[in-house]
Amino acid sequence: MSTRRPRKKRNPAGRKPNATAAQQGQRLQKVLAAAGLGSRRQCEELIAVGRVEVDRRVVTEMGTRVDPAKQRIRVDGVPLPTAKLEYFAVNKPSGVLSTNRDPSGRPRVIDLVPVRDARLFTIGRLDLNSDGLILVTNDGELANRLTHPRYGVAKTYRATVVGQPAREVLMKLRKGVHLAEGIARAERVEVKSRRKESTVLEMVLREGKNREIRRILARVGHKVLRLTRTAVGPVRLGTLPPGEARRLTREEVKALQREGAVAGR
Repeated sequence: MSTRRPRKKRNPAGRKPNATAAQQGQRLQKVLAAAGLGSRRQCEELIAVGRVEVDRRVVTEMGTRVDPAKQRIRVDGVPLPTAKLEYFAVNKPSGVLSTNRDPSGRPRVIDLVPVRDARLFTIGRLDLNSDGLILVTNDGELANRLTHPRYGVAKTYRATVVGQPAREVLMKLRKGVHLAEGIARAERVEVKSRRKESTVLEMVLREGKNREIRRILARVGHKVLRLTRTAVGPVRLGTLPPGEARRLTREEVKALQREGAVAGR
């Protein structure tokens, strides 16, 4: 007589038999981002500080899965909105903040966008003294792809620096400069024009370290006099006047989505 035990039937979906619909659902931070409450990182912060409720219970555990069709999700007591996705290009002037919140009431990038009924936020940031292209949206999923270091979407800048960088300096910028959080490098550096006491460089980077261009140029001995971002992936600043905003075209949005998908492979 055979003593072999009967095999247990495998669950073809790989799920526990008693798994709930919520456990099989989407990550909470992804749902919040898709609803336009911020990038995925920003939504993780909302969860961590206890501002998010699921079925009237505060949730602070990262990675919680939910079913937005069956569960009630609230942020600050307000039901999760179903947002129309908005996409804008803004020419940020120097002195305007990229952040959404400022207790001092200083001008913000989102104030330059002609939409008041959507919870918009910037995709990435430009420091206070920098100007140029910054994208504004309520599409948290796209924002996550365009800002996360893993995806490495190209960003193009025009930097006016003191002095005239030698060829060896440009090679060093391409090879990499040591910063406190690791090596930072420019994918491409090109001299656009030289003046008596300054030089205009065009630089392409795929990383997003804080004040990265200013810091790496300072490390090689060239202070930045002006820094302008001219492109994010396939979207270019073009002739958009300072302080103005325009809606992205459908083609630009699709190109950004493709850029994030390809860069993330």
